[in-house]
Amino acid sequence: MHFLDQAKIYIRAGSGGQGAVSFRREMYVEYGGPDGGDGGKGGDIIFEAVPGLNTLIDFRYTQHFKAPRGGGGAGKNRTGAGGKDLIVKVPIGTQVLDDDRETVLLDLTEAGQRVVLLEGGMGGRGNASYKTSTNRAPRQHQPGITGEELWVWLRLKLLADAGLVGLPNSGKSTFINKITNTKAKVGAYAFTTLRPQLGVVRHRNREFVLADIPGLIAGAAEGAGVGDRFLGHIERCRVLIHLIDANGSDPVEAMEIVEEELAAYGSGLDEKPRLIALNKIDLIDAELVAAFSAELLAAGADQVFPISGATGAGMDALMDAVIGHLPAATSTERPAGEREEGEDIPWSPF
Repeated sequence: MHFLDQAKIYIRAGSGGQGAVSFRREMYVEYGGPDGGDGGKGGDIIFEAVPGLNTLIDFRYTQHFKAPRGGGGAGKNRTGAGGKDLIVKVPIGTQVLDDDRETVLLDLTEAGQRVVLLEGGMGGRGNASYKTSTNRAPRQHQPGITGEELWVWLRLKLLADAGLVGLPNSGKSTFINKITNTKAKVGAYAFTTLRPQLGVVRHRNREFVLADIPGLIAGAAEGAGVGDRFLGHIERCRVLIHLIDANGSDPVEAMEIVEEELAAYGSGLDEKPRLIALNKIDLIDAELVAAFSAELLAAGADQVFPISGATGAGMDALMDAVIGHLPAATSTERPAGEREEGEDIPWSPF
């Protein structure tokens, strides 16, 4: 499945139906008078957040959404049929923005959430509604009110409990593959991850969703590299895991680069709790691990977790810390692996 997190679409609500001009003509009924009915209301444009969707790829091929117009009025005071509402189904976590890409019109964060964005036009008045004591045979009527139309941007921000950040080639793909059922691409070169990855972590009878975004480089917040576009996917995370390559040239510099980019991006990313994980400790000796950990603590890290994404060393302590930042388990939460019959097993959508 291709991943797409931005799409531009055109939406138009249905116009109201035209009012009718009609006069009652029946045998033995003198002075029948006007009986033209009103037009029907046009259909609304409704956005609905649905589970099971994790990309906006469908909107690349279908970009115009037009609700049907209301039916016209008819004689015998018959009102036209209302146009059927058009429901646009989007993934949970989708934002609808104005054409300027800055004004947020909708933010759909819950499954089943429905919001009317554009209302259909009202139906026009038929000539029966114009009848007065001095105007007994009106012929005027109203056309239906034109439905609203708009170009909007859809922007998907993944909903995850924890986010994974770090410089390119810091071992994020190996890390997420080790602790989740994701099959992210792993390579001995930078930018092997070109799109966000989601995985479900099961640890100590708890489950949470982990998101991995492409590696960040200096200047990412201003558009350098590919990570800047995907920083929005970790805005909703409760905690960030910052992976640092212990086998790199300067772990402290690596931490500072990512911290500066998070602060430059804004949206509260620099205020989120961060867990500093010194990765790839299987490639260096214990003395260097201790030295690098001390340097990171001196540079501002609250706590350093020496880990190895390849061997799994130190993972339990890090996952314990992640769970400490998540809401307490509810009474309805089941241990990992226990599911009701027919329930889908969480899986990485990418």
